[in-house]
Amino acid sequence: MKKSKIIFTFNAPAVLCFALVSLAALGLSILTNGVSNRLVFSVYRSSFLHPMTYVRLLCHALGHTSFTHYVSNMALILALGPIVEERYGSFRLLLMFALTAIVSGLFHIALGSGALMGASGIVYMLIFLASTSGSRSGEIPLTLVAVAALYLTQEILSGLFSAGDISHLSHIVGGVCGAVIGLFWHK
Repeated sequence: MKKSKIIFTFNAPAVLCFALVSLAALGLSILTNGVSNRLVFSVYRSSFLHPMTYVRLLCHALGHTSFTHYVSNMALILALGPIVEERYGSFRLLLMFALTAIVSGLFHIALGSGALMGASGIVYMLIFLASTSGSRSGEIPLTLVAVAALYLTQEILSGLFSAGDISHLSHIVGGVCGAVIGLFWHK
C-alpha cells in the first residue's frame, strides 16, 4: 500500500503575497490604533502635490477596517485570484491589482467622500475577470454579461437606496476594470 503524502504548494504567489501584506497592514493598523490606516492605507481628497497622495492611491487596497472586513475581501481574492493568476501570470495580476487600486482611488477622490480603504474593488475586478477567463479575442462571453447585469444592478441599487460605509463606486469601478482587462488583455 502506497502512502499518500500531502504537499503544500505556493500556487498563486501574487495572491498569497497580497493577502499576507494586507494582513500585515491590518496588524499595523491595530498596533497603531488606526493611525497607519489614516496615513497610508486609505485614500481621500488631498493635494496631488503631497507625495503621500500617490502612495495612498495604491496602498488603500491593502487597508481594512477590521478582521471581518479583511476576511470578506480575502476569501474571494483567495478563491478567484489563483484562477486569474494561472491565466495571466503573477506579474500581470499584480499590475491589474495596482491599476484597479489606482483607478478606484482616483474615482473616489473625484466623486466620493470620506476615506476609502479595502480590496473590494479588486474583488470585483477578479469576479469580472474570472467570468471572461475562457473567452477568445473578439468574443464577449455570456457569463460576463450575466455577471455584469447581476452585480452592477445590485451595486447601483444599493448605492441609491442604502446608507452605509460600503463604496459601491469602488465595486463598480473594479468590475469595469475587470471587464476591460478581460476583454482586451489576452495572454
